[in-house]
Amino acid sequence: MESKAILYKKNSDRIICTACARKCMIREGQVGFCGVRSVKGGELKLDVYGKVAAAHIDPIEKKPLVHFNPGSKVFSLSTFGCNWMCAYCQNYDISQRRKAEGTELSPSDVVLLARGYQTEGITYTYNEPVIFIEYAHDIGIEAKRYGLFNTMVSNGYWTEDTVEYAKDFLDAVTVDFKGNGEPKFMKRYTGASGPDPIIETISYLKEKGIHVEITDLIIPKIGDSLDYAEVLLKKIYDVLGPDVPIHFLRFHPDYKLIDLPLTDVRLLESHYNLARKIGFNFPYIGNVPGHPLENTYCPSCGNVVVKRYGFRILEWNVTDDMRCKKCKFKLPIIGKLSKNAFNDRFEEVYV
Repeated sequence: MESKAILYKKNSDRIICTACARKCMIREGQVGFCGVRSVKGGELKLDVYGKVAAAHIDPIEKKPLVHFNPGSKVFSLSTFGCNWMCAYCQNYDISQRRKAEGTELSPSDVVLLARGYQTEGITYTYNEPVIFIEYAHDIGIEAKRYGLFNTMVSNGYWTEDTVEYAKDFLDAVTVDFKGNGEPKFMKRYTGASGPDPIIETISYLKEKGIHVEITDLIIPKIGDSLDYAEVLLKKIYDVLGPDVPIHFLRFHPDYKLIDLPLTDVRLLESHYNLARKIGFNFPYIGNVPGHPLENTYCPSCGNVVVKRYGFRILEWNVTDDMRCKKCKFKLPIIGKLSKNAFNDRFEEVYV
């Protein structure tokens, strides 16, 4: 199911791919860094169009998105390939496989499956969605016809062209910073140039009215500097303001970094406290099930408005119009509590 890519420009004997900030310059017969965008017949092709590597039904909180249609269940899918080469990637068997293969599913097939599993939205995740943006776009446009929302889990290493293209279908995105966005860390352990293209992306996403949540994976010894965290958080604050949810995620050893320890919970708490000091109203700690900082607290009265355990919602102390039940403070949560919120929302997908 070969498809012409949309996001590219021609430059003499090369094609410049504009899907991500890497902007690979690709000659005839060559493939970009991601391994799935190649030049054939003078045009850029998306070799994984219609080829699904993984699919699953997930809680939206797994993304994590906690201020967007809370409690909903989503149809998650990926292709192979990635525009980063993270040394700690838990999905490395998907992201680092540079092959145009997978289960053949047209955009209509994906939407039919999502509806069949009675999901409320589709999430493009597990690998970097921007590398298969044309496929995601076509799925997303079809999904909207049936009232399904569209979200992404992304490294945010995009271009302005990509955001413009995505705005037609994308409703929300989790943007994943790694190691507090320290440039040396990013270059060595992800292959990205640094955090600036990601900051630009979140600015463009905000302009288009797309809901954004931020994650920051805190990696012990090599990506855990509070000094760099402060620099990054202030940049995010300047762009997105105090109400953007920020999730500080616990690292667990994987792929090439299996010798590193789990992130100390006290270090995550230090990042949380730093975010509060800067002025963020909704920082969170992630990957530590049962920690009280998984919960959402009302910025006005301090009441627990959403109590969680991992990806599960345990208590919902919010009115139908998204106000704290105790003090009536208006909470910046988009959508409504799903009817699936208190159900088990993990399911295998058979394709």
